[in-house]
Amino acid sequence: MRKFEIRTRRRTDMIDITAKVREAVRAEGNASGICTVFVPHTTAGVTINENADPDVQRDILAELKKVIPFDDHYAHREGNSAAHIKTALTGSSVQVIVESGSLCLGTWQSIFLCEFDGGRTREVWVKIT
Repeated sequence: MRKFEIRTRRRTDMIDITAKVREAVRAEGNASGICTVFVPHTTAGVTINENADPDVQRDILAELKKVIPFDDHYAHREGNSAAHIKTALTGSSVQVIVESGSLCLGTWQSIFLCEFDGGRTREVWVKIT
């Protein structure tokens, strides 16, 4: 398993981590199998989505904010329930096929760390099976 860190700067953000995941896959050699990308946090997730137009990430974050506002009289005392709910929706892992040491992503696809309670230092774990 490989690990790397990402430092987020905004409260919510979608950060393209595809290059870092590719580095981790390359470090495993000429592997083939399934690459699991896992984020061990309850207020940050990971997803695969379009990489060509940054407006897509802005739109996703804007819609999540509308549906799950930061201040909605949540019971959780820490004040970040919205981040927990958004993470539950995006999920904490994705899987990508690896063939001959390369990620098999579609033309417009990238892997994004989804920050919902930043800025923070986040870990990303990558494992090929």
